[in-house]
Amino acid sequence: MTNSPSTTTSPPGLAGRREWTALGVLMLPLLLVSMDVSVLYFAIPAISADLEPSGTQQLWIFDIYAFVLAGLLMTMGSLGDRIGRRKLLLIGAAAFGTASLVAAYANSAETLIAARAVLGIGGATLMPSTMALVRAMFTDPGQRAKAIGMWSGVMTAGIALGSVMSGVLVQYFWWGSVFLVNLPAMAVLLVLGPFLLPESRDPEPGRFDWPSVPLSMAAVLPVIYGLKEIPSEGWHAHYVVSITVGLLFAALFVHRQRTVASPLIDPALFRGRGFAPSVVLNLVASFGMMGSAYFTTQYLQSVLGKSAMEAALWALLPSVPIGMAAPLATSLVQKGVNRAHVVTAGFAIAAGGYAMLAFADTDSLWLVLAACGVLASGIVMVISQITDLALSSAPVERAGSASSLMETGAEFGGALGMAILGSIGTAIYRHDIPASAPDAAHETLGGALAIADRLPGRTGDALATAAREAFTNGMQGAAIAGAVLLAAAALLAARALRGIHVIDK
Repeated sequence: MTNSPSTTTSPPGLAGRREWTALGVLMLPLLLVSMDVSVLYFAIPAISADLEPSGTQQLWIFDIYAFVLAGLLMTMGSLGDRIGRRKLLLIGAAAFGTASLVAAYANSAETLIAARAVLGIGGATLMPSTMALVRAMFTDPGQRAKAIGMWSGVMTAGIALGSVMSGVLVQYFWWGSVFLVNLPAMAVLLVLGPFLLPESRDPEPGRFDWPSVPLSMAAVLPVIYGLKEIPSEGWHAHYVVSITVGLLFAALFVHRQRTVASPLIDPALFRGRGFAPSVVLNLVASFGMMGSAYFTTQYLQSVLGKSAMEAALWALLPSVPIGMAAPLATSLVQKGVNRAHVVTAGFAIAAGGYAMLAFADTDSLWLVLAACGVLASGIVMVISQITDLALSSAPVERAGSASSLMETGAEFGGALGMAILGSIGTAIYRHDIPASAPDAAHETLGGALAIADRLPGRTGDALATAAREAFTNGMQGAAIAGAVLLAAAALLAARALRGIHVIDK
């Protein structure tokens, strides 16, 4: 057994038991990294009671993981190409496990914030490394497509499972247990990874462009921050300025990548015929997925009156068809269906999910769950195929950079979906809430329900009913916008992917 670096001259061959076992090992950190996006949903109240963070500290406890993760994806993807993806994966796993232990037993808000930041750093090493290693291990196009389909399904499932797991653990244990579940999986990866995972890297990486690191973070973080705050706070000037500043740094980052001798992200990646369309379509798919989540989570709790735990358990039902979507898409492509047609169909199915959501009223549990299942299934079909296309279009020595660009695009798309669709829904809500309602009731559904609880009898009931109807109207309006956008994406995919046949590089 050898652990020598793989090269681009290795002849294609079928992966065996070792590679599929290694894929199973890789799925563990991927699942946990995606779960950590949502694992604090139910733990925050317990953390607040124990550590007594300020309002600002509580926001940082929740958000810093995603901010650091998004800001470092491109850096870590490029670094993995240079030092070796397996090496970076194992370093990240050690950091993720250590930070999880510190977070579990944090005795102050500051310690927990710092641990969550290190978790974000570890997550940024794990996500592109796992995808790049899949690219290196599975050289046969059919096997790689199946492996990436599994990768996409696990990533999507992790986000849904994170909130449910946190609810169960917090109910029966203490809040730190939501972090301790990371330790066994990271231990398995650290023990088995050196034996099962091949090392792969760019044989001629060039010098690492350190100035591009702060430039990439300055481009990503202000935009992500502004987009995440807009749905709840509105289009205030400082959020618009934050996005503008980020876009200016993005222009500087792109200019440097085009002019420096050894760029952090090689512009040649975008000359692969399938790569640029994949990045764009991945962003749109994430827009659709996260834009709907902004409404459906609130709908289950605040409109239907489900407890947080009940809402999370109900939200698991749409995961059933999601698990079949990626294998179905892969099977269709392998049976000769044009990939462009499968991606187009995926967007059309997702648009249909939004169209179903547009018919929901204030008592439509099953319709909303069905709409979520249809929407997410279509999105997973898209993501599995365009991820495979992007990695197949990129040279294997640039697989880490290619993976990081796809993940960064997904972060942007998700934040953009929440900002735009959230703003549409909020505007309709504020228009439809009765003018006579208290000012705080015009801001959010949660604020209106809190006021309604304090008002006497029929007055409170009337306000609560009006607020729920206004929110549902807003969700319907956002759903119509989402359906139109994804229908347009279906047309874009049909055109942009027409005739693309990837030859492995």
